[in-house]
Amino acid sequence: MNRKLKNSELDRLDVNEFKTADKSPIIIVLDNIRSLNNIGSVFRSSDAFLVEKIYLCGITAQPPHNDIRKTALGSTETVDWEYHDNTLEVIQKLKSQNVKICSIEQAENATMLNDFKPQPNTTYALIFGNEVKGVSQDVVNASDLVIEIPQYGTKHSLNISVSAGVVIWDVFSKLKN
Repeated sequence: MNRKLKNSELDRLDVNEFKTADKSPIIIVLDNIRSLNNIGSVFRSSDAFLVEKIYLCGITAQPPHNDIRKTALGSTETVDWEYHDNTLEVIQKLKSQNVKICSIEQAENATMLNDFKPQPNTTYALIFGNEVKGVSQDVVNASDLVIEIPQYGTKHSLNISVSAGVVIWDVFSKLKN
């Protein structure tokens, strides 16, 4: 029989331990995300996998906000974040720091997530776009790589918070191995 663990048994980091822990070489860029619940969910997934930083861009709301807090469950206090009006300016800044820019989008010549092989000693910025329009075309154009999540059903896309969880976990697990 498998007994469920209590929260007190999970051996999680506290806020100070999280702040000083070695982070994954993963940065998240949110390009015009409108749903505050999606923003909070991305913070929570980012906390789970020790993401280095989140950039909130364009119309993406910023903490503190009750609807972000509801899904983030305190992760806005652990994961470093910055707001910028212009996503392209963030991309240029990250490129100048040798960060590999990856839009998560359905596009011609995209690399399927299952085929993506992150390189050691490389930091990746994973860009997630608006719930309706996706990652803006100018951001896709400025990216080093476009990564697509393979999908086999009738729907055209996944919710952004689900996409972020899938991609962050996949890249994190590949980097750990």
